[in-house]
Amino acid sequence: MTKTSEPDPTPAPATDWTVRGTDRDEYPQAAGVVGEALLAPGSVEERLEYIRPLIDAHGYDRVLVAVDGDQIIGSVNAFGFEMTMPGGPRPVAGVTGVGVWPTHRRRGVLSALIRRQLRDLREGGESIAALWASEGGIYGRFGYGAASMETELTVARPHGALVPTAPRDPALTLRLLGAEQAREQVAEVFDRVRPTQIGRFRRDRAWWDRVLRDTPQVRGDRTALNAAVVSDADGPLGYALYRTRRAYDQAGWHSELRVEELVAATPAARVALYDHVFQRDLVATVVVEHAAVDDPLWTLMADRQRISAVPTTALWVRLVDVRAALAERSYAAPVRTVVEVGDRFAPWNAGRWRLGGDGDGAAVEPTDDEPDLSLDVSHLGAAFLGQHTLAAHVAAGVVTEHTPGAADRLDAALRVPHAPVCGVVF
Repeated sequence: MTKTSEPDPTPAPATDWTVRGTDRDEYPQAAGVVGEALLAPGSVEERLEYIRPLIDAHGYDRVLVAVDGDQIIGSVNAFGFEMTMPGGPRPVAGVTGVGVWPTHRRRGVLSALIRRQLRDLREGGESIAALWASEGGIYGRFGYGAASMETELTVARPHGALVPTAPRDPALTLRLLGAEQAREQVAEVFDRVRPTQIGRFRRDRAWWDRVLRDTPQVRGDRTALNAAVVSDADGPLGYALYRTRRAYDQAGWHSELRVEELVAATPAARVALYDHVFQRDLVATVVVEHAAVDDPLWTLMADRQRISAVPTTALWVRLVDVRAALAERSYAAPVRTVVEVGDRFAPWNAGRWRLGGDGDGAAVEPTDDEPDLSLDVSHLGAAFLGQHTLAAHVAAGVVTEHTPGAADRLDAALRVPHAPVCGVVF
């Protein structure tokens, strides 16, 4: 895309600090600012050991800093992801490493960083940004919408029986390996499944190093990372990465098995993995982290009331370029509508857009026609992954519906068959 020259109607106030890029040598200062802002434990050197391989892989040119004199006072980064979106894999900016030095809060530092980042992302051709929020109250004002939920599922082992009709294939084999030993098989399964799960992003070696990291600091009071791998004659079909924590007292064993990631290419492979984790001896409780809200376990469990679910907001989505993002998306039903979008931080998005789309594609054009819906760009971001509805926003009074039924019709077009899941906090 070409660079934009549109004026910003809400320019940042005059300051004595500037926003600019950085490099590898200066990056430790930025990491120190982010660590302090997020109350991160450990030294800067320890945090760099954790994060630097990812920055090395994705580039320091995507890191922005705010500088007051010779002091870095704020920073923001964006990994260049290929993430599965409705309609297929798309370039998505994975925003991370956001922080402001405590003495410079409430002075517009973060606003200036976000404003510059949005401009840079658009100029680089990335129409969508996504992040995990440390605090949910921060990012809505910058145009991000809470777009997906994930759940932590807990089941007491005596209640871990699956329904008799759960598909089981006697031809499948299951091996329990060390995580590093199983790296190639795990990556093969993930790459096979990733294009079918909205929210998953392609993992290069640096990201697999992060997922499979197995240092004493990561383990805590749990065991080394196990990889249960299910295969057929043609190769691996699923895996579960998990750790256990041994516990025993006078009442007996009450150890915990915690699944950090479970991915399966077939229903039978998934059942084999659930059978394995629920049948481990001496385990009293199984916990599955980062499960989609419609995870098949809800259907497979014989007594689903025994599942304790703790939901959490996962991906926040920001439409960096509304026109491009809506045009690239797939639609489950034909839609013809006009939306009026407000956007304080990306003025190129503000205005009325005519959206026409169906299963074969979409077109988005500026228009002067009367709108069917008026909404903030954050509300479009919240509905973009298809898990949350615009009708709910209308009911809450934060989206205005000018044409009766317009929100329902757009929701039908935005619908996706399965709930999103990212599974990795970045």
